[in-house]
Amino acid sequence: MDYTATTPDEFIDELKKRLAHNPGCGVTHYNLGTAYVAKGRLIEAEAEFLQAVECSPSLAEGYVQLGGLAMNKGNLDACLEWNEKACRARPLFAVPYGNIGFVHLQRGEVDKAEKALRRAVKIDPKYVQALATLGSALFMKGDIDAAEFQSTKALEIEPNFGPAINNLALVAMERGDFQKAKELMDRSRETGYEPHPDMVREIEAGLKA
Repeated sequence: MDYTATTPDEFIDELKKRLAHNPGCGVTHYNLGTAYVAKGRLIEAEAEFLQAVECSPSLAEGYVQLGGLAMNKGNLDACLEWNEKACRARPLFAVPYGNIGFVHLQRGEVDKAEKALRRAVKIDPKYVQALATLGSALFMKGDIDAAEFQSTKALEIEPNFGPAINNLALVAMERGDFQKAKELMDRSRETGYEPHPDMVREIEAGLKA
């Protein structure tokens, strides 16, 4: 399906015209939703994603996008529900399992997070975000070596992925190597990642000890 639009606004107009001729096309609703997200028009985006999954119930990406919008509102329950629907729509799609793991981790449900994240990286071994989040989950469980292993795997794929670098800083801190922790924390900051203030204070205190 070729598009002639050269700007985001032209793309939106073109998609609207296509929907006027074929309102039941879930993929077009989905594309319009992503175009609205890019413009920051999230209410309109949500309406299009809802239309997309209504027209095409197997469109897992639509459920994932709805989960992202729910997360944006701080609604973890809805985020979890939409991503679970995505898993049912396409069981071998790694992204919703990664998102489910992230939600469980936010809730402190570490075992549930680990299970979902291991499923995500089994489906897609190069899913950097899931590898890093799995590293976080394992760190929270106290499995420092495994946290280091998963975070290092993430960095082998994407060397400047801030959350994975931050995990390694936490590992170094846990092992009492505050100089290495400081170097890693500074490196994570260079990627735009902002470490937790408590972590910053603990590393600074460790360096002065």
